[in-house]
Amino acid sequence: MNMPTSRKKRKTRSIKPRKVRLGAWAAAGIAVSLLIILPLLFHRWGGSPDPDSGAKVPQGSWRYGIDISHNNEGSIVWDSLFVMTDGKGRTVRDPFKAKDIKPVSFVIIKATEGAGFQDKDFRKNWKSAGKADLRRGAYHFFRSSKDGEVQARNFIRTVGELKHRDLPPVLDIETMHIGCTKELLNERALQWLKTVEKRYGKKPVVYASASFVKEYLCKEITSNYPIWVAHYEKERPALEGWTWWQFTDKAVVKGVPGRVDLSVMKAD
Repeated sequence: MNMPTSRKKRKTRSIKPRKVRLGAWAAAGIAVSLLIILPLLFHRWGGSPDPDSGAKVPQGSWRYGIDISHNNEGSIVWDSLFVMTDGKGRTVRDPFKAKDIKPVSFVIIKATEGAGFQDKDFRKNWKSAGKADLRRGAYHFFRSSKDGEVQARNFIRTVGELKHRDLPPVLDIETMHIGCTKELLNERALQWLKTVEKRYGKKPVVYASASFVKEYLCKEITSNYPIWVAHYEKERPALEGWTWWQFTDKAVVKGVPGRVDLSVMKAD
């Protein structure tokens, strides 16, 4: 998922930079080191120096889904969304390099955040996904500093009616503000979940990292609501009973510019 929309800028001191002179051999050594280190870092982060290839997909029989917001760059080609993988299981953009090609089965679109923010691209993305006959769902980025019911009303006003084929609403819980307790976070999250469930008649899905689920979410949430777990660079997420698994934020998907979050659900 995308990070919060706005962040406060920290005040910093102005420090006058010192001039550093490097000899020719030192500069050459640094350049060679970067050529060696950067590919290793890309591999460690699940990405690739090649802009047309991305993270590997986990082994298994899956349906694929992406999640997007206004933070995604460029225009999405909604009727041409495919996950293509090469012989090493890496996502690729070039169909001639692909060993396997599967359609994107579902897309989760950011609708709201906190008590009053609406994603500027939600309506456009929502309408486009519907025209492309994709299974679509809407998500809300949760702010633990705000009342859960107020946040739910923001989501409901923005999303409006859901069609029978639309996916359940999603509550994205990634952060806990300073001064908040686990008890208050869960209380407000449950306010959102119960308000939205009552409005739509569908149990919402809760998105969180595996560690956040284990450390912060109460049993009333984890036992009663489907979990969309985020856990990267693993063969399987370190969480039992998940419904969807976001396994990378560095996939390349045909039809989506740049890199994108990619999730799986077990194929029937």
